[in-house]
Amino acid sequence: MSDQPIIAIVATGGTIAMKNDPVTGAPVPALTGADLAAAVPRLADFARIEVVEFANVPSAAMGPALWPSLSRNVAELLARPEIVGAIVLHGTDTLDQTAYFLDLTLSSDKPVVMVGAQRNASDADADGARNLLNAARQILAPGARDMGVTVTLNHNINAAREVRKTHTNNVETFNSGEIGFLGHVDEDRVVFARKSLRRQTLPLPERLARVEIVPMVAGSDGAQLRHAVADGAEGVVIAAYGFGNVNEALYEAAVEAIAAGVTVIVASQVAQGRALPVYGFKGGGHTLLQAGAVFADDLTPDKARVLALLALPLTRDRGALQTYYDR
Repeated sequence: MSDQPIIAIVATGGTIAMKNDPVTGAPVPALTGADLAAAVPRLADFARIEVVEFANVPSAAMGPALWPSLSRNVAELLARPEIVGAIVLHGTDTLDQTAYFLDLTLSSDKPVVMVGAQRNASDADADGARNLLNAARQILAPGARDMGVTVTLNHNINAAREVRKTHTNNVETFNSGEIGFLGHVDEDRVVFARKSLRRQTLPLPERLARVEIVPMVAGSDGAQLRHAVADGAEGVVIAAYGFGNVNEALYEAAVEAIAAGVTVIVASQVAQGRALPVYGFKGGGHTLLQAGAVFADDLTPDKARVLALLALPLTRDRGALQTYYDR
């Protein structure tokens, strides 16, 4: 119907767009966004669909090389008054990172819903069609605007900043831990329970910063961090233990990096809780803070990196950067 609202579907690939290869039997990219939309005829009951074929890649191929262009594409679609919202089809491996990048760079209050699938389209119990339909219903639901970018799979609505993939194959892999869901797409209606209070928007720079992640593991010798600095990293996220702790060797490498003008950001590997500068032993969070490190609050290491990609082109001032992480 010509008077129906228009929803944009932006296809990027992932398991939702894969089928089993007839020769190898392994899932490979096979379906376009148009194919996926056509496989859900009930979409026509709710809206007119406009499909943009942005990419068709496994989600391991998504990252800083594609994120700015994806953000600009989605922003252009949302700027059109006739489009009420956008669905981004995406693989689940990096879905939460892409969602956070878009949430940080899109200023429209129109709903953007990230959708993926844990089972490919060849599986008898594939979940992609259900997730796509639920995303459309969410966009059209009362209260859907000004919620930021969401990740909606298996009926659960998550905020981009808080969502994490928690299981390799369970269809209920995405959740927001102790913070909780934003709401749910039920059979009869969409129920929103809350909004995320920690959203912020940063300008999309001409060039993203180069930021690496260095994990703390038992016996770390600091070589990975020193290599990242020597290779031109502008920032390094340390995936630290506990509150934000490393051993003495990695601490010494971090001190050297900070002295060389490289921003060091401390995030925790632990699934829940904040990175806090508590411990005072050499390598404890308090000593890293004194050395000049920035603490990533409750962001996962990979999301701490996403924020750094956008924040470092704006400022290298430690206090200003810490403000971005504390919001």
